[in-house]
Amino acid sequence: MFSFNMFDHPIPRAFQNRFSTQYRCYSVSMLAGPNDRSDVEKGGKIIMPPSALDQLSRLNITYPMLFKLTNKNSDRMTHCGVLEFVADEGICYLPHWMMQNLLLEEGGLVQVESVNLMVATYSKFQPQSPDFLDITNPKAVLENALRNFACLTTGDVIAINYNEKIYELRVMETKPDKAVSIIECDMNVDFDAPLGYKEPERRYKVPEEPTEEEGDPSTWTDMDMRFRAFTGSGNRLDGKKKGIEPSPVPIDPSDIKRGIPNYEYKVGRITFIRNSRPQPRKTAEDDDSEFIAFSGEGQSLRKKGGRKP
Repeated sequence: MFSFNMFDHPIPRAFQNRFSTQYRCYSVSMLAGPNDRSDVEKGGKIIMPPSALDQLSRLNITYPMLFKLTNKNSDRMTHCGVLEFVADEGICYLPHWMMQNLLLEEGGLVQVESVNLMVATYSKFQPQSPDFLDITNPKAVLENALRNFACLTTGDVIAINYNEKIYELRVMETKPDKAVSIIECDMNVDFDAPLGYKEPERRYKVPEEPTEEEGDPSTWTDMDMRFRAFTGSGNRLDGKKKGIEPSPVPIDPSDIKRGIPNYEYKVGRITFIRNSRPQPRKTAEDDDSEFIAFSGEGQSLRKKGGRKP
């Protein structure tokens, strides 16, 4: 009896438990069925055929199921999760933004492999349009959109839908690896400046020196700096406009009082200036006088020249 071994070395167990196959990929809009599957476009998961589920159930793979998609023609790759196993045999359906990252056309071949990814702790995104700044709370919007994603890959441009508008975000950085899982994780999110965004220029105004005309009190009459009562126009009950023209009272230049600047002003200090009357100065007679109780003169109701009996 002779036994023949086709391989010089046994196949490692890790390769035996790995799922790897090729499919023809199509966008979700090509998925047949009466139901609208626009929810697939809002996330990062794909639809695979039932045979893939049968093969994956026989392998000792870890959950959640994560896959690596590779386009061998363009040497582009990304990572994704699986949503359902309802596609036709030999076909898988991908979101449109994922096909753009892989440079795939309708009916192109894509390599699908099962992988294990580390849990994400940090990610940084760059909006591809300054319109993303119009969102009031971008972190909350991104957190809600990432619930439909299973993993992130550095360099991908993902698409999220908010208020019937699609925003594209480039994944600039992920930690602790270039491809991470975001299922049930505590991840810190940061944003880079949007593509094409320019910060507004700050213009500092140089204080202008007062001219000779401004220092002349004769020119102050042109400035209405004082409250003028009853200067508005009136209305009549009969609707006529006769005799309701306002007649403003001219301002006397002597009535305008210019403020005096506080030359002792210090930054961070508030000074309250009160208009108090100056107290009269004390004289020498005031200092000598002392308070004497009951020193006033009394008054009597009876007159001095009374009646004689």
